[in-house]
Amino acid sequence: MATSTHLLLLLLLGQPWATAGAAMEAVVCADTACYTAHWGKLSADEAQQHCSKNGGKLTTVKSEEEAGHVQRTLAQLLSLQASLAARMGKFWIGLQREKGKCQDPRLPLKGFSWVGGGEDTLYTNWHKEARNSCISKRCVSLLLDLSLTPTTSRLPKWSEGPCGNPVSPGSNIEGFVCKFSFKGMCRPLALGGPGKVTYSTPFQATSSSLDAVPFASMASVACGDGNESTSHYFLCKEKEPNVFEWNSSGPLCVSPDYGCNFNNGGCQQACFEGGDGSFRCGCLPGFRLLDDLVTCASRNPCSSSPCIGEATCVSAPHGTNYTCHCPQGFQVDESQLGCVDVDECQDSPCVQACVNTHGSFRCECWVGYEPSSPGEGACQDVDECALGRSPCTQRCTNTDGSFHCSCEEGYVLAGEDGTQCQDVDECAGPGDSLCDNLCFNTQGSFSCGCLPGMELAPDGVSCIIAPVSLVPLAGAPQEEDNGKRERRPMPSATTLSPTRGPETSFEAVPASRKPPSSTPITSALPETLAPSGAPEVRVNPGTHQPTAATGHRESAGRDSVATQSDDGTDGQKLLLFYILGTVVAILLLLALALGLLVCRRRRAKQAEKKEKMPSNAADSYSWASERAESRATENQYRRGNPHPWKDR
Repeated sequence: MATSTHLLLLLLLGQPWATAGAAMEAVVCADTACYTAHWGKLSADEAQQHCSKNGGKLTTVKSEEEAGHVQRTLAQLLSLQASLAARMGKFWIGLQREKGKCQDPRLPLKGFSWVGGGEDTLYTNWHKEARNSCISKRCVSLLLDLSLTPTTSRLPKWSEGPCGNPVSPGSNIEGFVCKFSFKGMCRPLALGGPGKVTYSTPFQATSSSLDAVPFASMASVACGDGNESTSHYFLCKEKEPNVFEWNSSGPLCVSPDYGCNFNNGGCQQACFEGGDGSFRCGCLPGFRLLDDLVTCASRNPCSSSPCIGEATCVSAPHGTNYTCHCPQGFQVDESQLGCVDVDECQDSPCVQACVNTHGSFRCECWVGYEPSSPGEGACQDVDECALGRSPCTQRCTNTDGSFHCSCEEGYVLAGEDGTQCQDVDECAGPGDSLCDNLCFNTQGSFSCGCLPGMELAPDGVSCIIAPVSLVPLAGAPQEEDNGKRERRPMPSATTLSPTRGPETSFEAVPASRKPPSSTPITSALPETLAPSGAPEVRVNPGTHQPTAATGHRESAGRDSVATQSDDGTDGQKLLLFYILGTVVAILLLLALALGLLVCRRRRAKQAEKKEKMPSNAADSYSWASERAESRATENQYRRGNPHPWKDR
């Protein structure tokens, strides 16, 4: 054992970082990691390479506690400089986002990740919102005012930007921080007399003041006041699993001249002096001295509360060791000091849904189910279609854990949730119409109708020509012929209007009605009857069999009688009326044409006579009878001048 220790010491002394001329650096060790801060205008990749050469990487800042360790390291680095200008400097850390990966504002790290992998931690300290750039690699640095000493109340902010390159490392980049992880730490060496301790770490950093010394570090102890000095070398090694101690015992650099007066003799608790100037270390009641003869440990290993969180400490027999126990619903973590929650839902303890909680779990029912009784894990189906709970507008069918809606005939499901019903317009369907002539859409159904002169067939869809029959009109003038009355055929559904002429209404006869008897039906013609407009359609509920009927509405304030036909004779009367009306119209047109022709002929004759008359000045005079004219002529020639040509 001694031989191997001496060989290890020779190897450590042969390392370049173990020489006396090694430069002092800013280094802080805590827990199981050491942090080093360095000056240097390097890109993020160059800084990472520098850290990896010594077995580390750019530091992580995963918690506020770790941010405090990094801050102490930077404060130590700034204290090594005599004076610094008041400016903002940046120091690289191991938080980066690769090219092509965009920002994710939903995550605490905004899409960035720590160098070397690891979980997406919750702790952040962003200076401002990260830039959403996916076309280039982005790196994070700590923003620090170089003229101010970092304090615990002012942790450095995170600033993201380009990662730089060897030519242009980045704006305001002053250095970087590395992190080195170890399996354990040793206590710092305590001196019982004048001397100096220099620690040389495996990551080529040297320091004289470390709160914890990493495993495999070398300690060089120079005892003496400067005139006479002796050097000793010690190694931090793992004595037992997770137990790290120096390969030495007893106080270092003890001197009878000082005794317990110098640094309490190097003892952790009590120092007892002997009569010859010697001294030894001791412990307070309830503690025992460890093998290094300097450090004290409690006789009750649980007195220092080594267990964390919900874990409770249970000491082993003879008080030499302890174990941490966890309550129900928890189990011991990897460090054997704390507890982690047990996910009971992995064993499927519930009938339906299982929700894991901190230290326990609870059972829940799926959607569409409810607990059968309070405090029990059984679930029963919820009847969504129960009275007052149905979400459907028409029909609701309950199923196991759910339900579904349906509609009555003539409706289809509608709405985003499929609970509403919408009427189907059968008359607007593609292809041929359901009816031969007229189609009337109704809520949940439809009905058919026919044009004047037609009536519905027994199938309620087709139209057939109505048979012609003459129905006498009540109140019309009648003539007696040999003691028998002759009735004039007139349509009973005709209304005479002095201004608008005859108005006619028709009836869409349902297919279920039987043809009427041959007995003629006489109805009185009302004095004033308003037009009925479109036929009134009646639909038997729950069926698609159409039934149509036509009637007349009574005008307010007037006494009018509406005559409805219960058989198929109205269509015949209406057809006869149209035929008679058409004949009368044709006769009127022929008479009008004949009158126009006669007028034109008279005008033509008058014009012909005018053309034959002479056109002279005497046309405007009226002539006397022929006899008088001859007589006057004779007298004129005889009396005045019997020979008038002689005067010329």
